[in-house]
Amino acid sequence: MLSSVSLAESAPPTSASPHYEQQYLDLMRHIWNAGDERVDRTGVGTRSIFGATMRFSLGDDAVPLLTTKRVYWKVAAREMLWFLSGDTSIRPLVAQGVHIWTDWPLDRYRRETGDMISMEDFEARILADDAFAQAWGDLGPVYGRQWVNWPHYELAPEAGEGLYRRAATGHNQIATLVDAIRNNPGSRRLLFTGWNVDELEGMALPPCHMTYQFHVSNGRLNGLLFQRSCDLGLGFSFNIFGLALLTRMLALQCDLEAGEIVWQGGDVHLYLNHADLVEEQLSRTPSGSPKLKILRRPDTIFAHRIENFVVEDYAPQRGIAAPVAV
Repeated sequence: MLSSVSLAESAPPTSASPHYEQQYLDLMRHIWNAGDERVDRTGVGTRSIFGATMRFSLGDDAVPLLTTKRVYWKVAAREMLWFLSGDTSIRPLVAQGVHIWTDWPLDRYRRETGDMISMEDFEARILADDAFAQAWGDLGPVYGRQWVNWPHYELAPEAGEGLYRRAATGHNQIATLVDAIRNNPGSRRLLFTGWNVDELEGMALPPCHMTYQFHVSNGRLNGLLFQRSCDLGLGFSFNIFGLALLTRMLALQCDLEAGEIVWQGGDVHLYLNHADLVEEQLSRTPSGSPKLKILRRPDTIFAHRIENFVVEDYAPQRGIAAPVAV
């Protein structure tokens, strides 16, 4: 497995303790210079490597927000709360001004109807028209559905011996995880996944950040994410913030301190049309130590609101625009 801390192209550290973001920039540089150029599902093309690991401390409220470009962390936080709600419609996201999931249902609508509606008009119809939102705004059984309502089947005696039916309520992996961390912290089964092979075809996008595992040690909760596919230029900044936020939320709910997070990528790639993003970001120097504060502990992890989260001491460089490959 390639570790981003030992790349030949790594820039020399500027101090005894390199900035936490340097490992990300080193990995970006390595992929752009030495990655395998591939044809991908989107048709855009990527440079890709297989297998990478990064580690970040969450001690003293640290949060691994990228500083070489602005990360809209509130958008990522709203997405995490949406996952935890189990909702699979873009409607509640659009209502909050979050547009990161609109491209997929919009693309499906355009392909199936031939109507080249603008994103603004599409989202307006999603908000205004219940039937339209139901027909075109649902993403299928994506992340949140699997996290808190994984399909559960029960015996159906009325249908004949040995036959099963789908239960009205599925498995809540997150609630089970909270209970296990609190009551069996030494377990090696503190995990959840979104990779439900029986429902992948119905998803607008199969889960990229697919499996999360947690580990309790010396009163600290550590989190690990395995990501089968990572768009390093755009997606990673949200994925790593989401892992940090979720680990902090779980630690708070389970009376633990947050320790560190480990990110592992399978196919880690940069899109060929992201050259401007890559070159601009690699020209910048990371700096600063942002903090993530959680202002209150709700009764359950599912009762958090966006107002509960505050990021302090975050002074990133300006954002870098790049197209999303659908």
